Amino acid sequence: MVVLEAIAHAQGLDRSRLITEIDEATLPMWNAATPAQPIAVVRCRNTSDVQSAVRTARAAGLGLSVFSGGNDWAGRSARAGGLIIDISAMDGVEVDVTTRTARVGGGVRSDVVSRLTEEVGLTPVTGSVGLVHLLGLVLGGGYGPLNGRFGLACDNLVSAELVTADGATVHVDAENNPDLLWALRGGGGNFGVVTSAVIRLHEVGPVHTGMVTFPWSQATSVLTGLNPLLASSPDELSLQTIIASGADGAPFVAVMPTWSGPLQRGPAAVAPVAELGDPSSVDVGSSAWHVAMTGVSASFPPGRHVRIRTRNVPDLSRRVIERLVEAGATRNSPYSALSIHPFHGAATRVPLDSAAFGERRPHQMVEIIGMWLAGDQFGCADADWADKVHRSLSSVAMPGGYPNLLTSDNFEQVKHAYGANSERILAVKRRVDPAGVFSAIPLPPDLVG
Repeated sequence: MVVLEAIAHAQGLDRSRLITEIDEATLPMWNAATPAQPIAVVRCRNTSDVQSAVRTARAAGLGLSVFSGGNDWAGRSARAGGLIIDISAMDGVEVDVTTRTARVGGGVRSDVVSRLTEEVGLTPVTGSVGLVHLLGLVLGGGYGPLNGRFGLACDNLVSAELVTADGATVHVDAENNPDLLWALRGGGGNFGVVTSAVIRLHEVGPVHTGMVTFPWSQATSVLTGLNPLLASSPDELSLQTIIASGADGAPFVAVMPTWSGPLQRGPAAVAPVAELGDPSSVDVGSSAWHVAMTGVSASFPPGRHVRIRTRNVPDLSRRVIERLVEAGATRNSPYSALSIHPFHGAATRVPLDSAAFGERRPHQMVEIIGMWLAGDQFGCADADWADKVHRSLSSVAMPGGYPNLLTSDNFEQVKHAYGANSERILAVKRRVDPAGVFSAIPLPPDLVG
């Protein structure tokens, strides 16, 4: 460590920011099954700190990773035996009402950005969980209830400040390094450290949202009736599906409608959801988007053990529904769940070659969440459950999958995840980071380096 500190000093890094004692309190990981085991952590307050940290890691021959909040289920933000660049304190938000954009720091959470921008009547495209740090979501794609109106979160990336593998700072936008901007729209943190970015904002106002819950005995009929609603949903209506357990441990199926159009039309727009069956509860109303995200966050708190798998299915066909119902019935832990995200509307109309994100056909993204508490009896069982459900959906799924949730173990899915964009994203990677210094969400597996 003395040698590392000397190298850090030579690279202009304040040695007081080189943290050598790592524990869960200093680097809280959302998935407690992925403990951080780095050699050192550099707490960065600005871009200059990040540049020095990158140069230090390179000079010391250490692998590096970037920690913005530890949301990645696979723990890729805390590389074992390497140096972690912690940008979680770089969480500024600057809103430009005139251009309807916000410059956000690499460490800011989705709900924080939404709360601050909604104060001036503007809303970012985010996922449905407020605790997720926004730029990690943006770089990997970004499914969420506003995709139908405004595209994926990555489609709303305007520009970025990037620290590359040599410690240089690069400005990325449509005029400067356009290929790199293209790669950042879905290619993840594989090209450098995104210290800040400008994202597009939208006039949305309060949304009409919530949850309609049905008894498990109605699961097949509810999902069957939901399929045509998904196919005919207007851009303003998102219908996310949840299969989980209630506080009593009993399984249920629920639909989370979000209407982002004119608020007065919200009740009528979501009314067909309650007509899918005989709901056990209907909790739907108007809400600021950041408040709605905070409510969803409570269902997925940090500190549990998690294994996530994912598949894209074209629709909720009979064969898909059969597998989803079987999956819901065979969960072991009451914390395990299926979360099914719609991909429709504006997100499907974005040209495939405008971003690295490689799938623009309408589909449902199935998130298979095996989740349990440390030390309980469900651990191995629900890790295996997630794998089993993943395999069961393979014959009815589209090639590829959501890169933000895939790992390199999902070889076949990764191979197809970027589709026709694979060669171009690999070309950008070879040009910007030929030594493969940055390793985030998986790129197509023929990458050398």
